[in-house]
Parts: sequence; C-alpha cells; structure tokens
Amino acid sequence: MEPKMRIALGQMREVTHENMTFARQLGLESVQFNTPDLPAGSGAWELDDLLWLKERCGRYGLTVEALENVPVSFYDRAMLGLPGRDEQIENYRRTIRNMGKAGIPVLGYHWMPNGVWRTSGAEPGRGGARVTAFEMEKADAPLLAGAREPGPEEGRGRSFSADEMWANYEYFLKAVLPVAEEAGVRLALHPDDPPVPELGGIARLFHSAEGFRRAMAIVPSPNSGIDFCMGCFSEMGPDVIESIRSFGEQGKILYVHFRDVQGCVPSFRECFLGEGNVNVALAIRTLKEVGFTGFLLDDHVPHMVNDSDWGHRARAHAIGYISGLLEAVNQLG
Repeated sequence: MEPKMRIALGQMREVTHENMTFARQLGLESVQFNTPDLPAGSGAWELDDLLWLKERCGRYGLTVEALENVPVSFYDRAMLGLPGRDEQIENYRRTIRNMGKAGIPVLGYHWMPNGVWRTSGAEPGRGGARVTAFEMEKADAPLLAGAREPGPEEGRGRSFSADEMWANYEYFLKAVLPVAEEAGVRLALHPDDPPVPELGGIARLFHSAEGFRRAMAIVPSPNSGIDFCMGCFSEMGPDVIESIRSFGEQGKILYVHFRDVQGCVPSFRECFLGEGNVNVALAIRTLKEVGFTGFLLDDHVPHMVNDSDWGHRARAHAIGYISGLLEAVNQLG
C-alpha cells in the first residue's frame, strides 16, 4: 500500500491501556512517543527496550511511527561542545542503530540545551481555557515555564555563541548521520521554541527557515529532515504556507506538529486550531500538494475544563479537527 498522509497520537511517554485505547477510539493506527519512559542508565536506548515498546503498541494494533527527543542528558555535552561529548555521541549512535534494528524509522531531536521557554503557563484562552504564552521582555524572569539550565556544571554561568553552537551541531551531525543512513533511520530536527536568536546566554540556531536550510546543507542526505512544528514556524512570523511548500517540495518534512499560536516573537500565545495565525485548511492542502506522506500530530494543546493533566479532551478536539481537515482535502482534492 502506498504511504499517505495520516494522523498519529503523540506526545506520550508511556504505553498505557488508556492511551492506546484512546488512540484506537479516535480511529488512529499509529503513535509517537516524546522522551519515552525507557531505561536510560546507559546513556542510550537499548534494543530490548525498544522492541518491548513496539510490541506493546502492536498488541493494540498500533504502529510506532517515531520517537522524539532522547533525554537531554544523553547529548547535552554534544550540544554545548563540552568534555565528554564524544562518549555521548557514540551512545547516540548506538540508540540510532538500535532503533533501526527495532524497525522504528524516525528519531526527532532538537538543539536547545536549555529547553522550551514560556513566560506564562496559564494565560486565559478561548472560553477560559489555559494556554501558554511568551513575552520576550519578561524572559529574564527568575522562573520560566519549561526553561532549565544546561545540565553539565561546566556549561553554567557562561555564554555560547552562534558560531560555537553551529560548530557543535556540524560536529554532531557529521558523526551521527552516516549511522542513521546505515540503520535506515531518519533524523527530524525540531525548531527552536521560542524561535529567538538567544536565550539564557545560549545561541539558538533554528529560529528561522534560513537556519534549517543551512542545517540541511551541512550533510545533504535523505535521512536528514525536519519535524515541521507548525506552531514554531507560526511563532517566527514569516509565511508558514511558503515554508511548508519550500521544505515539502524538497521532501524534508518528515512529520508535522499541527498546532498554532496568536502573534509571533517577541510576543505570542498558544491557541486552539482555527483561531491562530495559520490558515490550517490551506496548510493541509499544501501538504498534500507537495506530496507529503508522513504523519501529523496534535501538540501543545490548551487545557480545557475538567481535562486530564495530559489533555485528553483538548487532544480529542485537536485530532478531530485535523481529521476533518484531512478528510475534506482528500475528498475534495
């Protein structure tokens, strides 16, 4: 059967009966895990654990599409160019090889050693739903939702320039991408969130479409692509549809975080689909026009009334919304 654009249930850490059943009740056939709760003592994910994860999902008739984000402690020294990075990179290569042996085809990753930053985690959205927000002028506040200091002690209290971070990224990519090609695993790079040039003294590289073009040119390979976080591209401000078309026509979009925001840097807040910056119907249609055959995920959903901590209600709303858009574009052409 020819691959086609589809929806997966994502942003889970564990295989639970509830989440797997939830996916099937939503009519989905595949899942993705974000920093899955697997043994991490070795600094890599081992083959037996990956096979266990895949087998457990298979019991529910669900395919594992991808894993997104190893623990930051697996490669923080690599991101910052600190002593010990070669050992971390070798462990990362082992994770990739094990994913290939387990038949898990995509590994999502980011280049943000100090994490996703928000200046509020409880802004009022539509109907009083809670959403996250970012205000650049408040980004020196002592407590930031999601922010963290770099783990290694050597990385604290100093700055890292864009030139340093690019050199570290190139070193990392040249070491891991050949292994990904051998293993049959594709690497999907996530944008910086928020997409600004620097936070907490650490330069951010992937805050613009140009950063991604530079990344893809370092080692041109079909195994190097993008986790197209539509929300992050929306935060950047330029034409999201044009970015979908540009990277989609190159076959670089491996999967999509289908979310949106209102406003863009330096000030934005997350929102429900259909009320943000992006014409989401046009986004789905453009993905189809460029021949995208990967999967779509809900992501960063608002917190609705009486919702679970994971956001079952809001995720059901988002997935239903995306399902309707996908059905319409497939029916109408």
